[in-house]
Amino acid sequence: MSHSMIKICLSLLFICKISLALDNGLALTPPMGWLAWQRFRCNIDCSNFPDECISEKLFITTADLLVSEGYDKFGYNYVVIDDCWMQTNRTADGKLQADKKRFPNGIKALADYVHSKGLKFGIYESVGSKSCEGYAGIAGHEQIDAQTFAEWEVDYVKLDGCYTDEQNMNKSFPQFGKYLNETGRPMVYSCCWPFYQERKGINVNYTLVAQSCNLWRNYGDIQESYDSLVDVFDHFALKQDIWAKYAGPGHWNDPDMLLIGNFALSYEQSKTQMALWSILAAPLFMSNKLSTIKPEYKKILQNKEVIRVNQDKLGIQGKRIYEDQGIEVWMRPIEPTKAEYYSFAIAFVSRRTIGTPFLYTTTLNKLQMKNPFGYKIKDLFDVNSNIQVLKSNSTLKAIINPSGVILLRADIITQHEDIEKHLNEFYITSV
Repeated sequence: MSHSMIKICLSLLFICKISLALDNGLALTPPMGWLAWQRFRCNIDCSNFPDECISEKLFITTADLLVSEGYDKFGYNYVVIDDCWMQTNRTADGKLQADKKRFPNGIKALADYVHSKGLKFGIYESVGSKSCEGYAGIAGHEQIDAQTFAEWEVDYVKLDGCYTDEQNMNKSFPQFGKYLNETGRPMVYSCCWPFYQERKGINVNYTLVAQSCNLWRNYGDIQESYDSLVDVFDHFALKQDIWAKYAGPGHWNDPDMLLIGNFALSYEQSKTQMALWSILAAPLFMSNKLSTIKPEYKKILQNKEVIRVNQDKLGIQGKRIYEDQGIEVWMRPIEPTKAEYYSFAIAFVSRRTIGTPFLYTTTLNKLQMKNPFGYKIKDLFDVNSNIQVLKSNSTLKAIINPSGVILLRADIITQHEDIEKHLNEFYITSV
């Protein structure tokens, strides 16, 4: 990619944000927590899978582990049920009801337990006549369902888009959000609206989406494979100039759940997902079995410096800037800032699969990092790395493992200091 094209790509990171957003004061940084779907799907076979079926036991155990394993201290504070929690029929007075065998104490009791752990509780429904797995949907019961969620003290609502006409979503999704707000209970509103319209070739009104929802799914479900992960972030790169400008405090693009700690991703690939989800300002929802996560994967999920990038208060979604020699460079403007200069998170993502690490060389000048006093740079996955001070003409050499990542934080220096004593060349190595 030419120098001029890199400059154009970087300039697109600073497109003005939309000023209108869902006015509920929630999700001012990307929400974080645990969501059942990717790992547990619609497993209702509690006889053969007593610890993995969709039941109150699963969510109580998860809430316990979020606290006992310290995830809550890093910001993972939502426990969210997905599909298959409800019965196919409603009560005589038209209310949703949980499956009585798998949720014998009901949803309110489960929400109370989650709250007792200092966590927040989320629930799933679909905008259509049925949920995606064929259970009761909200169509025709929107107002009573919003009120029911408030009575159950729900904190987060994920609304899917099955069993309805995609053309009607510009009315149905905002209307349900209005009913949620009218209850007076603060509930983060997660919409699957754009995905359903995008796949049908309907032109999505993202201004309306961002005014109506706190976060929204743009693309299909992530699956348990590295290929699926690559497909998701490739699609986000393809659509980045359309989508990124709608992300910001209170309203986020959602590339779906974290696969980290499950079956498919290697250690290197897990770091890649965590890095890119932070660059993308994506919601961080684990979908895993917390009791079986290996220590090295837990360490990725609890990397406070990477989470700090994800939770940056500027709320600017990063982008893929260019590709070179099988290496992708992704950048996100972050705090601190000074005048026209931003700090950055920078991810060097290897798409190379040859079985040896690759040395990639660039300069801060090529990355259009022009702060005259330079940048303090640190490798966020290497806890033993030292902070280095680099100027725009400094060389940056990254040694990146196959399908791995190097994630850097580059904080601007806001006043003059003696940088001649620092190295003018900075090596970073995957660990």
